[in-house]
Amino acid sequence: MATRLDLPTRVMNALVKGLSRMGISAFGAKELVVTGRTSGQPHSTPVNPLEVDGRCYLVAPRGQTQWVRNVRHHPGVVLRSGRTQASYTVHEVHGADAVPVMRHYLKRWAWEVGKFFPEGVTATSTDAEIEAIVAAHPVFRLEKA
Repeated sequence: MATRLDLPTRVMNALVKGLSRMGISAFGAKELVVTGRTSGQPHSTPVNPLEVDGRCYLVAPRGQTQWVRNVRHHPGVVLRSGRTQASYTVHEVHGADAVPVMRHYLKRWAWEVGKFFPEGVTATSTDAEIEAIVAAHPVFRLEKA
């Protein structure tokens, strides 16, 4: 179960989400809009989409969060920045298939989200070390709807 976000993280998420709504991308962040699995209502959160080998991915650095549980239940999502938005279908990537994505993610975003990963796991970790954390930090491939 994911833990409650601390105050600085909540403030930063609100800032990034607000900037994204205005069309200002903070380091490539976008706003992810998902359908709530019980309420059916849209929920949004800032995410760091990542392109690897021409495909778009999302990684859940904080683990099994609400947005992760929601996309598993309702795989249709929207990524938006300002007035620009695109619809996607989400596909979870497991095990060794997720390792290259996780490695790129850690290389690009560790400065921001590295504290959420186990100590010692970095972009230079072995494939086995990275694969061992994928279940705790899900990876999703996005395909245009």
